[in-house]
Formats: sequence, structure tokens, C-alpha cells
Amino acid sequence: MVPAQPTQAQPTQQWKERPQRRWTVAEYHRMVTLGLLTAHDRVELIEGQILEMSPQELPHASITSSVGNDLVMKFAGKAWVRQRLPINLSDYSEPEPDIAIVKISPNRYRDRHPTSDEVYWVIEVATSTLNYDRNYKASIYAKANIPEYWVIDIHHHQVLVFRAPNGDRYQIEQVFTAQDTIAPMTFPAIAIVLADCFMPEI
Repeated sequence: MVPAQPTQAQPTQQWKERPQRRWTVAEYHRMVTLGLLTAHDRVELIEGQILEMSPQELPHASITSSVGNDLVMKFAGKAWVRQRLPINLSDYSEPEPDIAIVKISPNRYRDRHPTSDEVYWVIEVATSTLNYDRNYKASIYAKANIPEYWVIDIHHHQVLVFRAPNGDRYQIEQVFTAQDTIAPMTFPAIAIVLADCFMPEI
């Protein structure tokens, strides 16, 4: 008799659809306090899942830094510009967008992160993450009612602008080029020259 060959169990559809454990923001913070997550763990909490963030490579890091610095000067006394810092969107989501323009806090957010109603506008800089940023991240920010969301598409020298959140979608999506100048909805008097969002060609 030939011994039967062991077979690898295949997950059933029911198994695949079993709900995953969702972590809350409070549990996520507790992991940091206990040292289970450290500054070396480049992660963020999205919809209850702890997701690894993309590495800060060139030109992503350069553009994030230069755009952030430009916005700090433009919005001095009007809003705060945070780079790669958490914003609290819900009990299950605390992403760390590349740039977030938020309301000025009297206590400088010493004891908490900005909540969704304190966020004017969020910017993500996309290289290899373009599809993720323009679809999944957009749905997260829309669901949190973030009024405006930009994706700086490095490879195509475009800026995707999402406005008018409704549920988990933005009703308005516009594409601008490096030749355009636009203003965020909450600060219509402040013009942003989109050419400044990209590295100059040498």
C-alpha cells in the first residue's frame, strides 16, 4: 500500500471571511506605552489595522519637507502644519499623513493629537503608493469628513485634489498640473503654486 500523501488544508470561503481583530486607538497607544511599538516601527493605525508605512526615500522625503516648510511660512498665525505626525480620525484610525494643516491649539496638542474636526486639509506625497493614496486613503479621509485632500503625484507631476466628502467618497476629484496655481477651500486667499510641489528639473 502506498502511504497517502499529506494534503494541505485549504481555507474555506467562510474562513477567509471571518472578521479580523480590530485594534482601537486606545489599545494602539497602550502598545506604545508598553514598548511593544517603538519609534523604529514605522506604522500607523488604519481602520483598526496596524499597517507598515512606506520608507522615506528620495524624492518623497525632499518634496514632503520642502512643501511642508513652504506651507509653514504661508500659514503662519493661521494654521499649524504637521509633517508625518498622527491625526485622530476615529476610535479605529490614527494615520500619519505626510502633511496635515490643522487648527491652532492653545495647548499645542501636548496631550492629544488633532481630531478630524480640527483638520483643514491633508496632503499625501505619492511615488509607489499612488493607487493606495488616491483610493483607499481617500476613502478613509472622506469617511472622517476631512474637507480637502491632496495627493502629490510625483511621477506624473500632477496634484489630485479631493473635495466635498460624502460617506466614504469625495464628490469632487480634480487633477491639476505643475503649471497651475490653486487655493485650499478653507483659505481661498492663499495661493499655492503647484510647481513648488515638485523638484525642479536640472
